[in-house]
Amino acid sequence: MAHQVPFRLAVAALGAALLAASSAAPPPAPPAVRSVTETHFGVTVSDPYRYFENAKDPGLATYFKTQNTYTRTVLDAVPGRTVLAQRIAQLDNITESVNDVQPVGGTYFYQKRAAGANTTRLYARAIAGGAERVVFDPDRFARSAKEHYTIDYYSPSLDGRYAAIGISEGGSEKTVLHVVDTRSGRLLPDVIERAIYNPPSWRDDSRSFFYFRTPKAPPNQPQSERDTKGVARLHVLGRDPDRDPAIFGYGVSAQIPFAPEDVAVVNVSPRTRWAVAAIVHGVQNEIALFVAPAASVSGPNAPWRKIAGFADDVTTGDAVGDMLYLSTHKGAPRHRVVVLDMRTGTLAKAREAVPESTRVVEELALAGDGLYLRDLDAGLSKLRRLAVGRDGSPGALSEVELPFAGAIGSTSTDPMVPGITFGLQSWTESPRWYRTGLNIALSDTGLRKKSTVDYSGITSLEVLATSADGTKVPLSIVMRKDAQLDGARPTWLDGYGAYGIVIRPSFSTTRLAWLERGAIYAECHPRGGGEYGEDWHFGAHIATKGRTVDDFIGCARYLIDNHYTSSAKLAGSGTSAGGVTIGNAIVQHPELWAAALDVVGDTDAVRDEFAEGGPANIPEFGTIANKVGWDALYATDAYLHVKDGVAYPAVLAITGANDPRVAPWIVAKFAARLQAATSSGKPVLLRVDYDAGHGYLGSSRAQAQALTTDELSFLFWQLGDPAFAAAPAPASSP
Repeated sequence: MAHQVPFRLAVAALGAALLAASSAAPPPAPPAVRSVTETHFGVTVSDPYRYFENAKDPGLATYFKTQNTYTRTVLDAVPGRTVLAQRIAQLDNITESVNDVQPVGGTYFYQKRAAGANTTRLYARAIAGGAERVVFDPDRFARSAKEHYTIDYYSPSLDGRYAAIGISEGGSEKTVLHVVDTRSGRLLPDVIERAIYNPPSWRDDSRSFFYFRTPKAPPNQPQSERDTKGVARLHVLGRDPDRDPAIFGYGVSAQIPFAPEDVAVVNVSPRTRWAVAAIVHGVQNEIALFVAPAASVSGPNAPWRKIAGFADDVTTGDAVGDMLYLSTHKGAPRHRVVVLDMRTGTLAKAREAVPESTRVVEELALAGDGLYLRDLDAGLSKLRRLAVGRDGSPGALSEVELPFAGAIGSTSTDPMVPGITFGLQSWTESPRWYRTGLNIALSDTGLRKKSTVDYSGITSLEVLATSADGTKVPLSIVMRKDAQLDGARPTWLDGYGAYGIVIRPSFSTTRLAWLERGAIYAECHPRGGGEYGEDWHFGAHIATKGRTVDDFIGCARYLIDNHYTSSAKLAGSGTSAGGVTIGNAIVQHPELWAAALDVVGDTDAVRDEFAEGGPANIPEFGTIANKVGWDALYATDAYLHVKDGVAYPAVLAITGANDPRVAPWIVAKFAARLQAATSSGKPVLLRVDYDAGHGYLGSSRAQAQALTTDELSFLFWQLGDPAFAAAPAPASSP
């Protein structure tokens, strides 16, 4: 057991070390401890900062303000930070980003942040080429230079005349739907608040669409009940949204029950006379599916017919004529594609269109020339096309040859036009947008230029680390080609591992500011993710969630054992659900790490379901309402496992005041507890962005550069880069 020291001595030691490191004002006084003690299934826990969960408590506001002010004092004084900030800005400002490309007829619509631009706008350009034009700039809503707005989603009408655009302020994801005339840029009078999560689905008339909307919150509504009880509605341009009829969702039909956190989706397509509706249960990948004749879907009494329930393990689908193609992992962990007739067919009698293979089928996308499958094969993306007959019947399966080995992060098709448009990148190849043409031959769309940032001196490799139970865990390593494996490389290991999400190879211009100084970047792909399909996902799920942390620790030890780095030079990080990963890595094995980044991390697992958006996570992590869930959540609650007197690594905890996904108080509680407990004398800093939400989501270019500068300067400082260590380094222990 770790040596225990009194609370006041731990705080005094931390304060002295921080003061020596920053040569500035002393750290703020620790927040008050107001412990709440509870017993769940025989386990008694004490929560010293439960009052942080009340956003109106002045103690939380004071903690945020004083901590962020002090963090700025410390980070701004780190030697080398100014030069690093200039380098990051240089690398980032020459880079454009193009995302969410959607072909409609002969036009590309896409979100783009031009080189040097601060925010992302909606653009359009002819597929055949030519000049691009700005369709919509979200910052037209900004009332001052201190505000910024973000496009959460957009959906063009089938004729391309209009686009429904979801806009939110300051990374809040509190989406307000607007409709813009794509030719003139004029906003229509249609404004729909609380139209969150999903882009609308336009009907054939291009003057009406289905969308999802939550009810107006009553006064003093609990955090966990916000954004719940939503309904899919039908909007006709020009109609008062409050008169839009309910179509599908919570409370609409007694025959189709919805949980409060469920999301209702209604989709229509010009390739079929059927409407397809889905129930999305929180973060669960498996969906329930229903179909009805599209002409009958105009109110709450549509004749929906159930095709699949959650237990059928269907994750996605597309309709062609009377045929419905579905991807399912029922009895096929890496997914197979089946097809059925929506008139009378059932899932039990569906035909197999694409059998399971060694590849993971991640996505289906319907185009005019067939159904495209985005696959994952040994961590890299592959692309296939399944030919589809005029009657919707499946035909031959063909491989699309890609220009280089990498990751396809996004695909888009027009169901009426042949071909698929997709983005491809790797650890060392910058993103480009490609499109298939006749005979599935590829061409570069020219929508995004190849980056001029020089990665010629950088290499990447894929290895396998060993977890505690002997499982081989994929580990990506990115470093300079001339890096010496002497155990002295500052190394940054990141990990996620949740929801079956795959962390793909990604090109980052600003990452070069880390790599060019001889540092190493590594990405652990732990169980809980989807790298090997559903077996990998459910290999660390609720009762077995601890394997995610074991896998991450195994990757850290691989880097040390193979002389890439040492514990004195190793930093870990986790973002969002990756907070479970890094939080537990810190508290379970503090000796492995010199520093850590907790980026909007879920480090208080047992309280997450009481936060905004928290109930949606129950299918992935469990609930404290039953013993299995409680045991799992308590075992992976980093906050509750912090122990007084332990020498914890340096930690930079990061949150956005508008974060709707991981409540800011979750990050704050973990930071406060580490500050009170650590005996290492290393800094535990809390960084708060009052105009941001969930990490980089919704952030402007300036915000992203500032965050990257803070992260890298903190890591260089704590891992001993000489250019960042002119100030006295904190003592390792009091």
